[in-house]
Amino acid sequence: MSNIIKSIKNNIPNAVTCINLLCGTLAIVAAFNCFDDVLWGLQGYQLAFLLIAIGAVADFCDGLVARLLHAVSGIGKELDSLSDLVTFGLAPAMIIYNMMHIANPDSYWCFTAMLLPVFGALRLAKFNVDTEQTTTFKGLPIPANALYWIGAAEFLANSPEVLQGGIVGMILLFSILMVSDIPMFSFKLHGFSLRENWAQFLLIIIAVILLAVYRLEGLMFIIWAYILLSILKDLINNVKSLKKE
Repeated sequence: MSNIIKSIKNNIPNAVTCINLLCGTLAIVAAFNCFDDVLWGLQGYQLAFLLIAIGAVADFCDGLVARLLHAVSGIGKELDSLSDLVTFGLAPAMIIYNMMHIANPDSYWCFTAMLLPVFGALRLAKFNVDTEQTTTFKGLPIPANALYWIGAAEFLANSPEVLQGGIVGMILLFSILMVSDIPMFSFKLHGFSLRENWAQFLLIIIAVILLAVYRLEGLMFIIWAYILLSILKDLINNVKSLKKE
């Protein structure tokens, strides 16, 4: 009996991770009904947003539950990466693909959206084998990529006349950002020290203002602010290191 209880306890975090994965797969289904009314008066792309958001909550909670239950495992880490790829890589890509296809049915440029999950997978693979990415990241984290494309999709839904060349350019740029070595700070606060967490606190203030002004479209600008603040913080840290030497 004790082995059964232990097995259940060890798999609770994996069950939470699977909620993330399930939300990602359902978001993909919703994306293919992009502008149809599908549930609760929501259009397909809006339901996909909601499902990705629920997946993000599950992604945050699975690690927390694993630590509380002392059930951290290698399987859990790999399952988490696979779920993140679906929810934060493939699902946003399918939203953008469908929006581009609907706007220009005769164009093949919509298939460039497939680069996002490909480079997202490369980004996650790099993260899994890099022991240095604990308090900071190298390259744009895949959840941040998802946030950007949710904002971009909302913008495209309200502005269907946007040139596909601009969308393709952003797809290429964000694909490269995910596998780049640009240092990015973690969203998690490490204590409440303003000196250590000034970039995180500033990003929170910027995010609140941008969401209040632009609503979901503000997510695009928030991610740009995150990228620029990460570069600025790295430059400041490099200057401090040089002064110490």
